[in-house]
Amino acid sequence: MFRTALLAAAALVAAGSALAQPAGDRVEVNGMQMYYEVSGEGEPIVVLHGGHMNIDTMGGIIPKLAENHRVYALEFQGHGRTEDIDRPITYENLADDVAAFMEAVGLGKADVFGYSMGAAAGLQLAIRHPEKVDQLVAASVAYDIEGMHPDYKAFIPQMSPEMFAPFEAEWRKLAPNPDGFDAFIDKMIQLEHEPLQWEAQVKALKAPVLIITGDADVTSLEHSVALFRLLGGGVMGDMGKPLAASRLAVLPATSHTAIIGQVEVLSAFTEQFLKGETPKGMFQ
Repeated sequence: MFRTALLAAAALVAAGSALAQPAGDRVEVNGMQMYYEVSGEGEPIVVLHGGHMNIDTMGGIIPKLAENHRVYALEFQGHGRTEDIDRPITYENLADDVAAFMEAVGLGKADVFGYSMGAAAGLQLAIRHPEKVDQLVAASVAYDIEGMHPDYKAFIPQMSPEMFAPFEAEWRKLAPNPDGFDAFIDKMIQLEHEPLQWEAQVKALKAPVLIITGDADVTSLEHSVALFRLLGGGVMGDMGKPLAASRLAVLPATSHTAIIGQVEVLSAFTEQFLKGETPKGMFQ
């Protein structure tokens, strides 16, 4: 989960090569007009973008998922074409917005794919609204601030609105209120200071989770393994014990901002997980 400056920079890079998206729509969600797009056919999956991103800057993963699923891609509060409102941006609020969005578009339950901030919102969705989540794919996520890389934890107190000034012009191109950038950035910086501390809630999750992380991610490898163990993972195979429904995938030579661009790899892991397919060993 990388929730600010590096991801904002990556979003602008991705914007230059964003793929064409289907026409979008808006729906009333918790006092805001939320923008979303629907594409593809099949079992539904809700896609949740990263911080400072939007549907376009998620790049190729959305059309790839749409080859096998009916994809509902939304834009969070203050992001892309969704308006900001007089309310903090928190993971709990984002999760409640996703649940309300699903109700508004007639989705009782669906799979969820979240990246970075969207992955954390997906975790909170599964915690706060378990009836909404079938299976969750969480790419680059932490459940506790202590799981962030030490370099990033040291960077958080240094964040300031001035750091984000170079990104204002791109933000204003889509924003319903182009003059709201400063207020939005203040909320996003505050989001960085959330302690998370969701261990107990994560351990109680019933929905299977596919954790995807880079070996050079903003979260530590130890934290991703700890998350996997909280979800029942870590047993030895080939010993007659069933494997956990949750899974862990580590992408080699991959930083946080490099994860979302590996569309074919993400799709392969995701489709196998959503179908419940397990590689067969010698004793199966």
